[in-house]
Amino acid sequence: MNKRQLGQSGLHIAPLVFGGNVFGWTADEATSFKLLDRFVERGFNAIDTADVYSAWGPGLSGGESETVIGNWLASRGRRDDIVLMTKVGMWEARKGLSAANIAAAVDDSLKRLKTDHIDVYFAHLDDTDTPLDETLGAFGKLVEAGKVRALGASNHSIDRLRQALAISSDRNLPRYEIVQPPYNLHDRSFEDGLAAMVQEQSLGAVSYFSLASGFLTGKYRSVEDLEGAAREGFLKNYFDERGLRLLDALRQVAAELDATPAQVSLAWLMARPGLSAPIASATSLEQLHDILGAAQLSLPDAAIAALDAVSV
Repeated sequence: MNKRQLGQSGLHIAPLVFGGNVFGWTADEATSFKLLDRFVERGFNAIDTADVYSAWGPGLSGGESETVIGNWLASRGRRDDIVLMTKVGMWEARKGLSAANIAAAVDDSLKRLKTDHIDVYFAHLDDTDTPLDETLGAFGKLVEAGKVRALGASNHSIDRLRQALAISSDRNLPRYEIVQPPYNLHDRSFEDGLAAMVQEQSLGAVSYFSLASGFLTGKYRSVEDLEGAAREGFLKNYFDERGLRLLDALRQVAAELDATPAQVSLAWLMARPGLSAPIASATSLEQLHDILGAAQLSLPDAAIAALDAVSV
């Protein structure tokens, strides 16, 4: 499978990243192991998680996803085959991007992940209370120490990213090489300047909410279908007039291509300028088989044009 370069990091990933937010939450450890085994068997190699995953789940406090991944890595001996991404800054237990918090958080994550290095370490949420010089200096020390290979920024504005890139250049510090924005057929805000900046600065980009919390899988046809779903709260707002038009067009394209709505949604993202790969999650082997199929789906120009038109 062709790999895509992540900015100027020297890292290369398959065109789909496994979203680890489900591990230890809606997928228990045994299920997570089966999913990860199948993921790498199919030639994919990038896993995204965060220290905060999944603190919002019933009875959970955070760190569960990293722990599951660490146990899998230790039991399978596949660390060198994986591009491992995690994040710092959003979890209440390790909140913010101060130098002291970053230094403590990375060691916590390394312990849970049972590894001596993280391939991409993201600032999960911008911290305007901490000077960028302090944050970037702390990240630079992690790269120098070999604990982190490349740095990323999630949920940062274009202006703050530009400031961070300028500071890294001026101080000869490692820069943010990868960004992680929300991006999908329903939310195309990535195209409002950030995509151009990514290409201009030769950055990598991996998108979260790639399937709009499951809305773009086509599993739910109406608000009534959401009752009792784990992501009910996330999904309700998608079912407006625009969202329903988008679903209709998505299902039509999927039927014409003998594909699924999830595959079409992800294939559309894989073809977008500036995006290295979308992130998507699965809680069953059936779901995983579905989303992995997107990497073999090439959308005709007419299909892309139809989806572009209905999703603006």
